[in-house]
Amino acid sequence: MARFRTRLALLGSAAALTAVQLAGAQPAAAAEYQWVALGDSYTAGVIRAAGDTFEVPRDGCERTDRSYPQVIDRDLGGLFDLDNVSCGAATIDNVTDTPQNPIGRHLPPFSEDPDYPFPPVPSQSDAVGADTDVITVGVGGNSLGFADILTKCAQLGGESNGEGTPCKDAEGSGIQARLDKVSKEYDRMLAVLHERAPKAKILAVGYPTIVPMDTSKCTYGDLTKLGTITQGDLAWLRTAALEPLNETIEKSTGTQETASFIDLYTSSQNHSVCDDAKWVEGFVTLPDQLSFVHPNARGHRNAADHVTAAMLNTIGTS
Repeated sequence: MARFRTRLALLGSAAALTAVQLAGAQPAAAAEYQWVALGDSYTAGVIRAAGDTFEVPRDGCERTDRSYPQVIDRDLGGLFDLDNVSCGAATIDNVTDTPQNPIGRHLPPFSEDPDYPFPPVPSQSDAVGADTDVITVGVGGNSLGFADILTKCAQLGGESNGEGTPCKDAEGSGIQARLDKVSKEYDRMLAVLHERAPKAKILAVGYPTIVPMDTSKCTYGDLTKLGTITQGDLAWLRTAALEPLNETIEKSTGTQETASFIDLYTSSQNHSVCDDAKWVEGFVTLPDQLSFVHPNARGHRNAADHVTAAMLNTIGTS
């Protein structure tokens, strides 16, 4: 109920801003701000639990209609002009200046995409320009190699029959180097975005809670949760990879006067992959959908609430 009241308040603020601007002396100056949404699959949506893809023809980025940029676009009407160029599997470099070869839903041996391969898409920062007012960006997990780490942890956990910390033992020594790489690339990305859009406010969107504090909630072998990853490795993933990833992004954001960090981790604490009221799906979503640990529509709704508040605050103080 509190979240519902928050959404009403946010929408009321948007409506008030729109009304004031439309009633102004120069209606042609229009109540419209240019917004570019950048990011990886946690922004794009990708999985069916986050809605239907709407790109025609498909470009392989798998943006879905219940992902948070699309939710905000519907909530705020004509206040923002959205250009959503987020793309599943994007790295920080794909946002900054490296074109991407989208994979769609082509994840052999798990799934085959009949439209694969897709043509390359431009680097996402190409969509940003001098007239951009707001940039939202949610990226970093793929540069960390989080999907590869998850896969490795599940494999090793299966081989150990759920005992010990085989993934930490195999991957732990390299995790700081991965985080340092994210930090360096994120700093560079923010600098490029600011150079391309010097008047824009950059809102860096963090990642939600994936692993709960109480890892006993994650039933071993349950693919709707975190499969065969051991409880010890789940605790390691949370404290050594996921929480530091958000901290790294927040720290990079703090170095830029035009940027701010949006925390999704705190609000999603009781909605992990292993909670009953989950906002992030596990490896699969019943009955037969591959979801590979991505936010569902409820997770995107939560993200939309927080990002909306930040966007309205940004234009209200500009």
